[in-house]
Amino acid sequence: MHRGFGLARGGLRQYVETFVDMSKKVFVEYSRYPIAFIALFVQIFLIILLFIFSAFAFSSGEPGDPRVTTFAGMMAYGFVTNIFLSFTLWEVGFSIREEQVRGTLESLYLSPTNKFSNLLSRIFMILSWTTIMCAAGLGLVSVVMGGLPASNVGMGLLILVFTISGFLGLGFLFAGITIRLKETAQILVSFFQFFFMIFSAQFFPFSVLPQPVLDYISRWLPVSYAVDLFRTTLLGIPPELMPGNYWLEFLIVALFGIVSPVLGYFGYRAVERKARSAGTLGEY
Repeated sequence: MHRGFGLARGGLRQYVETFVDMSKKVFVEYSRYPIAFIALFVQIFLIILLFIFSAFAFSSGEPGDPRVTTFAGMMAYGFVTNIFLSFTLWEVGFSIREEQVRGTLESLYLSPTNKFSNLLSRIFMILSWTTIMCAAGLGLVSVVMGGLPASNVGMGLLILVFTISGFLGLGFLFAGITIRLKETAQILVSFFQFFFMIFSAQFFPFSVLPQPVLDYISRWLPVSYAVDLFRTTLLGIPPELMPGNYWLEFLIVALFGIVSPVLGYFGYRAVERKARSAGTLGEY
């Protein structure tokens, strides 16, 4: 018997089994609320339609106008990063609060399961569903607009992988903040969701931002480089933040995807240990 774990065995198999079982749990929870799931899907398409009508406002009336397709692609690809960031913050970060409200968080931590697998499983189902919604949304925009620029798709997908990985780090960090702030964390998550939406220019070009905002805020946010590089790669245009240095911007995004999950998880564990020692982990 393993000391402190009874008959349980730590290791890769236990980590994978925990991840699979917790992912099944999340799937069952979503399946119990089909109306909410359908409403979420409809909401995504309504937002996509808003982008399409906005693009038509700049249309010259000529089919395949490159200005319109580029404008629509700028918003649509930025929307992909926005929705992944939003769902990561809510489903990883604030889901800890939902477990506290249900009264099940403490029992989860009393079990000998791997805590990282438990935390990571919260995002698996929603990322899978979000990927399907993004693909369907981009398909809708492409059909209505007569096509979207799609250059360097392989590179764009690689950048998206690093971007989502970096977002996971933010989600882990906010999960720790949720343990500390409880219900107040909902306000903080909403604030940062709109903060990144504006200052990382997820729905418009960076050139729209005032120069002081661009230089002193946007350029210091790794999320900004992830948004910029992902959509400009797919649009086939130079990056806006570093027009003459594509690979330096890629290095920033790659480091964001590698370092952010590590720092975010260590931050979460630090808050978690403090809450466990204070006896407030499962406190409503």
